Amino acid sequence: MIEVKIPGKLFVAGEYAVTHPGYTAILIAVDRFITLTLEGPSERGSISNYSNFPVSWVRDNGKIILEKEDSSLNYILSAMDVVERYAKELNKSLSCYHIKVDNGLRNEKGVKYGLGSSAAVTVAAVNALLEYYQIEFTEEILFKLSSLANISVNIRGSCGDIAACVYGGWIAYTAFDREWVLEKIKRLTVKELLEVEWPYLKIERLIPPEELGLAIGWTGAPSSTVNLVHKVRNKSLDNGYTYGKFLRESKVCVEKMVDAFRNGNVEGIKRQVGKNRELLVKLGNDLGVEIETPRLKKLCDIAFKYSGSAKPSGAGGGDCGIAIFNGLYDLDLLIEDWEKWGIIYLPLKVYFKKGDSVDKQKG
Repeated sequence: MIEVKIPGKLFVAGEYAVTHPGYTAILIAVDRFITLTLEGPSERGSISNYSNFPVSWVRDNGKIILEKEDSSLNYILSAMDVVERYAKELNKSLSCYHIKVDNGLRNEKGVKYGLGSSAAVTVAAVNALLEYYQIEFTEEILFKLSSLANISVNIRGSCGDIAACVYGGWIAYTAFDREWVLEKIKRLTVKELLEVEWPYLKIERLIPPEELGLAIGWTGAPSSTVNLVHKVRNKSLDNGYTYGKFLRESKVCVEKMVDAFRNGNVEGIKRQVGKNRELLVKLGNDLGVEIETPRLKKLCDIAFKYSGSAKPSGAGGGDCGIAIFNGLYDLDLLIEDWEKWGIIYLPLKVYFKKGDSVDKQKG
């Protein structure tokens, strides 16, 4: 049996802008995980996604046929398709197998926190299948295969969440040209696509300063990233100047934050977190989209009370907010104040992969 554990993620800065090629976001991997197990070979395969009953599948002329349709399996099926295309190019024999997924990125009632379940399950499936077919791979190959599987389902996704799941820790991720990749895969083999440079793609590991403190709060209100990104994209078409200004200012803000990480400047990081929040709030107000909800606003304002800087994490509209502090702060009082407003502190740490130079539990 193959078992793979992939961390969840949170955006720190650069949301919305990073959905465009060449724009950068900062993300972290967190120590909550998707766990995927794979067993085979078998005459028939099955996929059990989270708490759902297993869905059986067979091969018919090389094509995977499900016993019944289930949209919750789309990312796993896309991962299977991409990896098996690659495996066939490497002259591997395909077989059936059983996949089971346990989602640690939701609470005990099955409500999502906004930690990137779709990205994590995609990376987990690609990783497990590469191991199953005994294909050697690097982080770059895992990222590219997972991204190809991801954008085949949702072309609007930046794949920043994929990068965080693959590389771990703190990263600066610059989005590649997704349309270029989808066009190239029509003419190139998967192997050839993995070997060429993808336009704009850049992933840089960041080292957090020792004094940097991190606190994550959950609003208790799940949000749909896909719907919000779609809404912002549509409304930006009628507000080209406003949206273009947001993109330019977000780019400058994230670049300054990356420099602050390189220089170990916590105050500089805090300053740009605050600036990024301002940009997101203004974007939402200008386009008529609620990015910072009243509860997210309260989360940020309370963090400011304790000398922190905070903002919505991800598309907003609910899910989580992230707060940055310089040195020691009164976490117990912060948690108490958050709870008065229905904000739940999530005791998450930044997850660093084994072998990274930064301690796994720093956060």
